[in-house]
This record gives sequence, structure tokens and C-alpha cells, in this order.
Amino acid sequence: MQAIKPLAKATARSGADSALGGFGGLFDLKAAGFKDPILCAANDGVGTKLKVAIDANRHDTVGIDLVAMCVNDLVVQGAEPLFFLDYFATGKLDVAQARDVIAGISEGCLQAGCALIGGETAEMPGMYKSGDYDLAGFAVGAAERGEMIDGTTCAAGDVLIGLASTGVHSNGYSLVRRIVERSGLSYEAPAPFAPEKSLGEALLTPTRIYVKSCLAAIRAGHVKALAHITGGGYTENIPRVLPDAIAADLDVAALPLPPVFRWLAETGGISAPEMARTFNCGIGMVVVVPADRAEAALAVFAEHGETARVIGRLADRNDGEAVRMDGLAGAWGL
Repeated sequence: MQAIKPLAKATARSGADSALGGFGGLFDLKAAGFKDPILCAANDGVGTKLKVAIDANRHDTVGIDLVAMCVNDLVVQGAEPLFFLDYFATGKLDVAQARDVIAGISEGCLQAGCALIGGETAEMPGMYKSGDYDLAGFAVGAAERGEMIDGTTCAAGDVLIGLASTGVHSNGYSLVRRIVERSGLSYEAPAPFAPEKSLGEALLTPTRIYVKSCLAAIRAGHVKALAHITGGGYTENIPRVLPDAIAADLDVAALPLPPVFRWLAETGGISAPEMARTFNCGIGMVVVVPADRAEAALAVFAEHGETARVIGRLADRNDGEAVRMDGLAGAWGL
């Protein structure tokens, strides 16, 4: 607890200024500036990316992933992340390992602008092998009543903007680990797609947190919908925010395949369509904006450090696929 307290304190924000150690965390919505808020909650984990962290003995970034997977799911609904709680479970507590993980959670909260107000550390002998652990995260955000985003106004002609990912993020790691095994490489070996880093370090690049840039675009009135590209890739995540009668036409020329994904595809023998429904393939967030606001939205994202570009448009579905990527295999050479 003493090792964690300074990390949590660093994330304090308006509405959350109580210290850790009580039976529950507190948050004051009024102090945070809300008048008639709707709460929005999300929880998630890091999946088997944790096995890469454990095998590579690198634990300082998976906490960022944990926060990212939760808060990115809040902001797509227009909610500002307010506070976060974590659950860390292990067989026998390794204080240094746990501190590295919590330091990552603290950093993720700072990036998202939310407070780390509590959590649970569970020692369960016999449940985990020595050195193994599991993580779960819980985030709560809010938006003023009437200001949530649900995608119902999306229409043919709207523009799709893609925000670049930092890498694989936190989905598909069971497949990633099988591909690494197939390659015969250790996590200490240079990454074939990024030789300046070890394979473990490169695959543990943390998930990008899009909260502040997306909130800025939302508050500027540019955004109709957002889709967090996680497990299911483009194929399954974009339709979640669109009306049934609307499809996304993606411009495959605007979707070059980053080196890490090309290595995974070629080493694992994975087809282009399978890559597009498994990984983010270089785009971690898709934003739907009116055509006449696309340039202004791109400027907002650039101001907030995002690599953003137009990647397609919405069109009438006409009984076709919800996401159309004509020529994808040729564009990616897979």
C-alpha cells in the first residue's frame, strides 16, 4: 500500500482528492463540474498480452493497456473518464513487480485525465504459478444528459477518420504468441519489424489512449460516432456504432499495413480479411464526422498529437456487408 499511494496521488483531479486506504473510493460529480450527468461504466482486462509481459519480464506498460482498454470504451460514448479502479491477482505478491504494474496504471490514468481512487490486490496461493498474475480494470465516466454519442445520426456521405494505433494494442495476443512460437524467436531477440527493440519490448508497446483528443473533437461539435478498434478489427467494431442501413466503405489505399502487422501476417500465414477482423491493423480509433467538418476535425486531432487521416466514407448498405474493403488483399500484398 505504501508503494502504491504516491502513484495514486499523482492522478488526483477535480472530484477526487481522497487518499487510498478506505473501504471505498469517493468521487464528487459536482466538484468535477457536472450539472445533470449520465454515468457510463466500462471494465476490461489485458488478455494474454500479460503472458508476453511475464515471459519478457517487462511489467511497466501493461497497466497503461489496462486503463486504455477501459477509458477508450468510455470516450466512444461521449463520456469523460472520471475515475479508475484496478484488480491485481497473483499467487504470491512480488512488490517490485506489482509496483511496476501500478505505475503503468497511474501513467494511463494521467494520460486519460482520470483518478485512480482504489483497487484490490489479491494473493491466492495455488491459483497462479510463481510470477504469474492477472489484471482487471474498472472505469467510470460521465457526460451531461443529452450529450452522449450513439451513432444514430450517422448517414451516407459522412467521412471516416482513422487515428493511428501504436501497434497491436491489447487484442489478439493468443494468436501473436503462437506466431512468436512458430518463428522460433525469443522475446529477447531483436524484433524483425523493429530491430532497434527486442521482440518483447516491441510487442509490449502500450495501447494508445485517445481520450483527450476525442473529447476535444466531441466538444468542438465535430463527432457523430466513434469506434474503438479492438478484438474483431474493422469488420466487427465499426458496425457497432452505425445504423443498420448504413455501411462503411474503407479506402484501402489509406490503410497501409504497419510493419508489425505485416510480420504477423507473413509469419503466421494470415490472410488480409482475417487480419482485418482480428487486429487493429494500424488504426486504433475510427471517427465518423460530417463531410463539411472533416478538415476541422483533422486539425483538432493534429493539435492533440494524433496521426489522423481520412480512411473512407459512409454509404447506403443496400443489403451488402456492413464494412467494405474492396481490394484489401492486393493493397496489403497478402
